[in-house]
Amino acid sequence: MSTARATLLVALLAIGAPATAQDSGNGFLFREPSWSLSVRGGFAMPTAGSDLFSFATSQLTLNRGDFRSLDVGAALAYRVSERFDVIVDAEFSGMRKASEFRKWMDNNGRPIEQTTSFKRNPVTANVRYFLQPRGRTIGHFAWVPAAYATYVGAGVGMMSYEFDQAGDFVDAATKNVFPDHFNSSGWTPMAQAFAGVEWSLGPRWAVTTEARYVSASAALSSDFSGYQRIDLSGFSPSVSLHVRF
Repeated sequence: MSTARATLLVALLAIGAPATAQDSGNGFLFREPSWSLSVRGGFAMPTAGSDLFSFATSQLTLNRGDFRSLDVGAALAYRVSERFDVIVDAEFSGMRKASEFRKWMDNNGRPIEQTTSFKRNPVTANVRYFLQPRGRTIGHFAWVPAAYATYVGAGVGMMSYEFDQAGDFVDAATKNVFPDHFNSSGWTPMAQAFAGVEWSLGPRWAVTTEARYVSASAALSSDFSGYQRIDLSGFSPSVSLHVRF
C-alpha cells in the first residue's frame, strides 16, 4: 500500500508541478541538486592604471580600451545550504595589439613598430550567497527551481599574468632605435567580488548574468626595471550557462 501511495503521489506531482512551475522554472527534480557546473563568456575590462600602461598609451599608439578583450571561464559549485554555495573558478582573458611610437620615426622615416600582449588567468575559491530561495520542495519527492534568484559573492585565489612587448623601441637617452623583447610573467594573489542573477531554463539548466570586479597587482620583471607594480585589476560582465546535478 505504501508503494502504491508513493506512486500515486509522484504521479500527482508530475501533473501538478509543470503548472506550479510556470512562474518558477519549468518542471522539477526528484531531489534538490547539490552541484552545478557552468561555462561562461564575457568581456574583460582591465583598469590598466599603473605607470606601465601609462607609458604604453602615451608613447605608443595604444589606448586603455585596447587592453580589453573577450574572456572565458568555468566554475564548479557545491550547494552548502539553500542560500550558500562554495565555488572553484578559473578564467582566461588576453589581448594582442600592434602599435608604433606616436612621436618618433626611424632614420628612413618609417614607423617604429612593436606588438603588445597582455594576459590574465585567475584561479579562485569563492563563496556565493543567494538573496532569496533558489527553489522550493513539494512534499518529499520534488524540488522546483525559482524563475530567478539574485546573489552576491566574494573569493580569493591566485592570478597568472603576462605582459609582453616585442619589436623596435627608442632609447630615451640617445634617441637610437633598437630591436628588443620585454616580458614579465608570474603568479600573484588576488581577490574578487561579484553579483548576478540566475535565471532558470528548467529543472537542470540555468543562465546567469553576472558582474565581477578583480583586485590584483604584481611586481614586474627586470625587463621593466624602474616601473611600479603592474595593475591587474579590472571589471568583467559575463553570461554563464549552468547545469545542475
